[in-house]
Amino acid sequence: MTVLYFQSLVAIALSLSILMAFAWVVQQRSGNSGWVDTIWTFAVGLVGAGAALWPIGGANPNARQWLVAALVAIWSLRLGMHIAIRTAAITDDPRYAAFATQWGANSARRMFLFLQNQAFGSIPLVFAIFVAARFPGETLRWRDYLGALILLTGIAGEALADAQLKSFRANPANSGRVCDIGLWRWSRHPNYFFEWFCWLAYPVVALSFAYPWGIATLLAPVFMYWILVYVTGIPPLEEQMLRSRGERYRDYQSRTSKFFPLPPQKPKGVAA
Repeated sequence: MTVLYFQSLVAIALSLSILMAFAWVVQQRSGNSGWVDTIWTFAVGLVGAGAALWPIGGANPNARQWLVAALVAIWSLRLGMHIAIRTAAITDDPRYAAFATQWGANSARRMFLFLQNQAFGSIPLVFAIFVAARFPGETLRWRDYLGALILLTGIAGEALADAQLKSFRANPANSGRVCDIGLWRWSRHPNYFFEWFCWLAYPVVALSFAYPWGIATLLAPVFMYWILVYVTGIPPLEEQMLRSRGERYRDYQSRTSKFFPLPPQKPKGVAA
């Protein structure tokens, strides 16, 4: 069993590395780094679905394997298409463009290494999918359905947040303003919150005293939280928003939760 799980880790790592090398080629040739996130999303979905359907003892995939594969495929297609449509409408992603400016003449090499780090960092996500799909027993349990509900709720919440932001930006009267309607009143990054929420599905499916490997699925939400809140998600995006929106965004920061949806705070000086 241990050998099989080690082999899966190696296969996952190699697959992600190759696909993110392809993302680097696309980014270098197109000049639009937005395609990086598009390819990353499809890469995780493709490798994740393949890992979920990896045969158990030579047998055909069971119901749980198909369920987990379907869930990651739905997640990947929804998010990947959203990012692809957004990328097609821009010339470059401001976050990656800022990195390229910082890296200067070494930007091509640094970008390649950065994307390989993304591939390496994505291993816990895909491995969590693999582990959840291999939970012992072929019959679906209530926890499998709960995991599916969690992931679908996360997808729906993220799609709603994306739609609200798109609608806000489409109104010319909102030019230069900060989106603070709907879910964006409760969190400065509701799309990121619901993205993280999706990854709670796999621990729900796999955590069990009878399945020691299930604890590995906790790496997925932990890693995703760290990436979104401290690395490539919120920090560069908020730096960009402060540059483009200034005091309006600082005011938004002062009254709106950073990540978890919470009731907005009243502005200072306003009576309760």
